[in-house]
Amino acid sequence: MNTPVHAAPSSELRPGPNRVHFTSEGVPMVGDLYLPAGYRAGDKLPAVVVTGSWTTVKEQMAGAYARRLAEQGYAALAFDFRFFGESGGEPRQLESPAAKTRDILSAVTFLESVPAVHRGRIGALAVCASAGYMADAVAQDRRLRAYVAVAPWLHDAELVEAIYGGEAGVQRRLQATDEAEAQARRGEGVRYVPAVSTTDASAAMFGQLDYYLNPRRGAIPAWDNRFAVQSWREWLIYSPMPSAARIRVPVLLVHSEQAAVPAGARKWFGQVSAPKKMLWLDGATQFDFYDQPAQMEAAIRAAVAHFAASL
Repeated sequence: MNTPVHAAPSSELRPGPNRVHFTSEGVPMVGDLYLPAGYRAGDKLPAVVVTGSWTTVKEQMAGAYARRLAEQGYAALAFDFRFFGESGGEPRQLESPAAKTRDILSAVTFLESVPAVHRGRIGALAVCASAGYMADAVAQDRRLRAYVAVAPWLHDAELVEAIYGGEAGVQRRLQATDEAEAQARRGEGVRYVPAVSTTDASAAMFGQLDYYLNPRRGAIPAWDNRFAVQSWREWLIYSPMPSAARIRVPVLLVHSEQAAVPAGARKWFGQVSAPKKMLWLDGATQFDFYDQPAQMEAAIRAAVAHFAASL
């Protein structure tokens, strides 16, 4: 595990968000550690690592959930994965499930070094695509004692074909990866497409996706609406399904039939042999879970109950 660059002494930590720095495989990482309003130096708090959807930064859904967990008495860490936001790493905007899983484990190592954290009471909460990365981390590392997946995007090869236009759509994206990697090897720079677009069909996410395009929601200055094309191969061949059977800590899954890939969530959940619970919220869309008060608060209430019983 990596040694953190900086773990603030207890006297330097304050209620609310604290800017923190650590490393992941030598890459500088930046996060916000949220502490409860009643925090005092010397407290040892249960902690949660919080992660958001693919392509996102800590100021989006990860920070929103971390802030609410802190209101419930937890130390909650939202951080920028490598290649994104304020963290280091090249190429920028590279979506690498394997690298993100290792970053989560580095974040756990960092939390263990924080004086405000009870190192034996660390849990995990992941939203959307990072639910797969977090599941892999939980399966690998028993330092994470409980897991909550909110609106998880969990796919396998069969679902990938259904989502991305069949075999032809998958092959088209794999070919784009080959071309982008060749361009980079020639020293011609990184090939990007929009992360989200209503007009560019080559975007990573194409369509009327209000959360990402609305400045009052996820279209914030800290988020870079770009996707490194060479990300496609790793994303398309990635599957978190094998992690389900390896998890040995309590699992809570919060989802909706109207959210993304419910079939994948059910398939993954069915393979979990650890203590588990699934909460389905009627009528909630994927993006409702990102920032809408009713859906977020329902997820937080369930998560807090789960962590209280498990950590």
